[in-house]
Amino acid sequence: MRAGAFLYPWDVVGDPGAAARTAALGVRSVTLAAAYHSTRALTPRHPRHRVVTAGHAAVLYPPGDRWRGRALHPYPAGDWAPGDAYGEAADALAAAGLDVHSWVVLAHNSRLGEDHPDTSVVNAYGDRYPWAPCVAQPATRAYLVDLAAEAAVRPGAHGTELESLGWYGLAHPHAHDKTAGVALGEAGQYLMSLCFCPSCRTGYGEHGLDADRLAHTVRAALEPVWRGAPEPEGWAGVAELLGEETAWATRAWREERARTVQEAAVAAVRAAAPDGFRVLLHADPAPYRCGANAGVDPAHILSVADGVVVPCTGGAGRLAPFAGRGRAGAVLAANLTVVSGMGGRPDTLAADAARARDLGANELRLYHAGLASDADLAAVRSALGRL
Repeated sequence: MRAGAFLYPWDVVGDPGAAARTAALGVRSVTLAAAYHSTRALTPRHPRHRVVTAGHAAVLYPPGDRWRGRALHPYPAGDWAPGDAYGEAADALAAAGLDVHSWVVLAHNSRLGEDHPDTSVVNAYGDRYPWAPCVAQPATRAYLVDLAAEAAVRPGAHGTELESLGWYGLAHPHAHDKTAGVALGEAGQYLMSLCFCPSCRTGYGEHGLDADRLAHTVRAALEPVWRGAPEPEGWAGVAELLGEETAWATRAWREERARTVQEAAVAAVRAAAPDGFRVLLHADPAPYRCGANAGVDPAHILSVADGVVVPCTGGAGRLAPFAGRGRAGAVLAANLTVVSGMGGRPDTLAADAARARDLGANELRLYHAGLASDADLAAVRSALGRL
């Protein structure tokens, strides 16, 4: 199985040994961040720093002229990735014999939500989620599609992986997050992620729903959950809380908006890219799910993109719905966390990869070579050597 690792430009820039060290793991490619959200990241081997604080969502290269005069535009990075940090890192990795693919985070941008609050998802209580651009809004969709094309097709990139290309919702690893007092399951997360911005209110109306009545229904359904009542599970739980017809009407609107922005973004990337450029999505096989791994219909997305990257830490079951659905040569990459401190199990990587292969995976993604400890990386080297 072909293995690739994730990296940030700041893992490589300023560290002359980073590229060779990554190649020595046994990976053949690197998925290198070109557009990324705010984060605080450890760099345990860098000769100049140990912690990088990326203060806001940014592109890690100089943004192009296409954004001139536009209200919605990507932000250049600060001192955590100045200039063309992506390009500098990509050149070093390519010189070490690694294929470089861009890593593009799209509908996850707190800075955009702070500067343009009207772009954000609004829940049934009227609370805005500034980290979550609403993918139903026309201006936001145009921004995301153009960002995908620009950030994906960087010089020297052999392909791209598009993350957060769909709905983002309540779940968010926010700084100093304090939202775990009531543990919401999938049903509660879905209800708290329904958007009630003007575009979505109109969209619900097109599917036979009154937005005010829907918001009231959501609040009433969640009230027992806030008081500690057991929450019904999964999609069946959503249907129980909202009513079957209402629940499916919300999905019809949301899935159409997600599906069409995914189609448009992939088409824009392909139009800008050279022949042979691979376009993958970070994806979840349940279309109603939100987050970095966008909910998709497996058959549909594999008719649009060249493949998917699927979260498999803790179990590879999400691979199965994608297996055999794509065209010949479609990529089904199992994404495995190899950072012990983030819940990864690098010591079981060989066994986890074998299970993923049995479920149809033909590639591996390792999260994250820059964040992992020396001991974690030693376990990765050993496992990839056996594979």
